[in-house]
Amino acid sequence: MAEKQRRKPGETREKLMTAALTLVGKGRHFASLGIREVTRQAGVVPTSFYRHFRNMDDLGLQLVDELGLVLRRMMREARANVLQADKLIEESVAIFISHAQANRSFFLFMAQGLAGESRAVQEGIRSEMRFFASELANDLRRLRLVDHLTDQDLDMTCDLVVRSVAFSLTDLLGVSADDDYQVEQIRKRTIRFLQLIFVGAAHWQSGG
Repeated sequence: MAEKQRRKPGETREKLMTAALTLVGKGRHFASLGIREVTRQAGVVPTSFYRHFRNMDDLGLQLVDELGLVLRRMMREARANVLQADKLIEESVAIFISHAQANRSFFLFMAQGLAGESRAVQEGIRSEMRFFASELANDLRRLRLVDHLTDQDLDMTCDLVVRSVAFSLTDLLGVSADDDYQVEQIRKRTIRFLQLIFVGAAHWQSGG
């Protein structure tokens, strides 16, 4: 009882979220997780779950918010380190791979959620991807790399970039994190995907 009283506010909530991510990292699909399994992994009683979340969808949406923070940290790092336009793609892909490897369970949750059974979680992740695409569009405007594109065509280009990177993410999560050869192949392939997109964008005639 004394141990429970010493527990900091929010500690159980964090334990439950970490437990769900841990199970996802071990190969479980988030959509298949049950409350008892998550509370057992967290080391708390099942009734404590409902003090923090209404159901597993609610926990999933809280994880989406945390995923958003991870993606924003990734964007901040890219902005701080990608100073030359000609290095934009290579350095951004390297930062993406670094963050995906360091936050593997979060990105597994993202990949699962995009095709998962929970419409709320799926929409939450897609909303984060749309935000990421809009921030990319703002950065490209700031770097004056696509001044010839209309806003609509720029948005389409950035959406295509985000979708390509998300697809590469599934490749990355499908190989061992320490398989340097396969990770390098995915890095090179992702760079080529994005180079082809931007070559096409450079020659695209908006309104044509």
